[in-house]
Amino acid sequence: MRRWKIVFCWFLCFTLTPTCWCARAKYAKKLLTDLMSNYTKALIPVDDTNTILNVTLQVTLSQIIDMDERNQILTAYLWIRQVWFDAQLKWNTEDYDGLDTIRIPGSYLWRPDIVLYNSADDRFTGPMDTNVVIRHDGQMMWDSPYITKSSCKVDVSFFPFDAQQCRFTYGSWTYNGNQLDIQNAMESADLADLVENVEWEVLGMPAKKNIVQYGCCADPYPDVTYTLKLKRRASFYVFNLLIPCVMISFLAPLGFYLPADSGEKVSLGVTVMLALTVFQLLVAEIMPPSENVPLIGKYYIATMTMITASTALTIFIMNIHHCGPDAKPVPKWAKKVILQYMARVCFVYEVGENCMMSQPEKHEAPCAKSSSMNGQVGSGMDECVSKADRSQETEASITTEQKEDLDQLTGLSSSVRKNPTNNCTWQSGLFTSLDCGDSGSHRRCRKGGVSDEGKKDGDLFCRGHSDEHLLLLRDIEYIANYYRDQRATQKRTGEWKKVAKVLDRFFMWMFFILVFFMSLLIMGKAI
Repeated sequence: MRRWKIVFCWFLCFTLTPTCWCARAKYAKKLLTDLMSNYTKALIPVDDTNTILNVTLQVTLSQIIDMDERNQILTAYLWIRQVWFDAQLKWNTEDYDGLDTIRIPGSYLWRPDIVLYNSADDRFTGPMDTNVVIRHDGQMMWDSPYITKSSCKVDVSFFPFDAQQCRFTYGSWTYNGNQLDIQNAMESADLADLVENVEWEVLGMPAKKNIVQYGCCADPYPDVTYTLKLKRRASFYVFNLLIPCVMISFLAPLGFYLPADSGEKVSLGVTVMLALTVFQLLVAEIMPPSENVPLIGKYYIATMTMITASTALTIFIMNIHHCGPDAKPVPKWAKKVILQYMARVCFVYEVGENCMMSQPEKHEAPCAKSSSMNGQVGSGMDECVSKADRSQETEASITTEQKEDLDQLTGLSSSVRKNPTNNCTWQSGLFTSLDCGDSGSHRRCRKGGVSDEGKKDGDLFCRGHSDEHLLLLRDIEYIANYYRDQRATQKRTGEWKKVAKVLDRFFMWMFFILVFFMSLLIMGKAI
């Protein structure tokens, strides 16, 4: 028995449900016919023409599709809801089997001509033609999705750490404020269904009602403006544009560290300049051609200016480094300022010097007292030795070049002293021979300034020399004087090379500090 009751219930459900559906569809069709019988969509739906029709606007931001900074166009996906009351579309629910709402195509009804004032779409397309939900009390609710292209004033002064504000201004195109008034449903747009953008972070979208009087008309025109506040996610640009530029910028000061003889100092500066030019072109393609130079563009320009200055200074320093033998001596102020103070500050030292002070090497006297042959001792050499001893007592320090000169000249003098018949002396830094000629085998040549009592010790006896010995003495004199001139030239060029090296190190540290502070400044904008 119970089984038959269940079957009967199922039979009633399947039998009566289509009847209810047919009844509801029948009343909906009858309601649509009654509503549209005397309805016109050409006129604003108010009972009195002096009555103001209120339209409530609500915007939901669904997605930010694209931000074109160069053309200053924002493409966004919005859901727009418009609510108003139509005095001609009312009915009694009891007359239509309790039917309180009906959905009909929007093309059948009057709809407010609310448009986006700052639209930048070339096709001038409006919202999608969706159905309108009608309540029995005449409330009309029209929901439609809308892909908008709006103009947005882009300020790229702090790119890539910039924030933008894009406005969406909605208002009636033909009705003024005395006929149609627009209201905002909420204080801000709805962001509950927002799809996060990979480049932009949405901070908010507040709404504000404005009443504007245009120059063409004296009537007020109300509108609702939604301000979309965006902040750029700078990680992409930091890792792809900023950090490579910083790394390339730190290569520029290293050009001063390269040896001048390598021939790659200027090439490095030019290569870094070309690399930064490529990054500058990438930024220029993204940014609009406005007067506001972006922050990263300023950084590129400052870095390129610094590299240009470093390349010019490198050329100037290389010119100093490659001074020829005809160069003038280093001025005294340059020796004091550059070779003494700046060299210690920039940690430039000679070989064999420590970080605190120079340690002169011990050296032998340039002229040593030679052993006599056949009981004779050269008085000229004794005088040279005595002068060297006195100079060692009076002078506190001797440079490396002077040490080498003295060592070389000592070797030359020792080679001359091997022949007892050679008479030579050093006068005023020149190696000269006492040529007495062949007038006699025992002709006596006396040095000036020696008393008669010291003739035996001070006189130089000239012996007969062969032509080969005289030529040998003159050759040694020429070689010694030439070597002295060459060492003086090398010393002069060496000083200029040290000046160039000190300037290289000084500018290297200075440009390193400049690059560090510029990078720190632009990174600080991200905080």
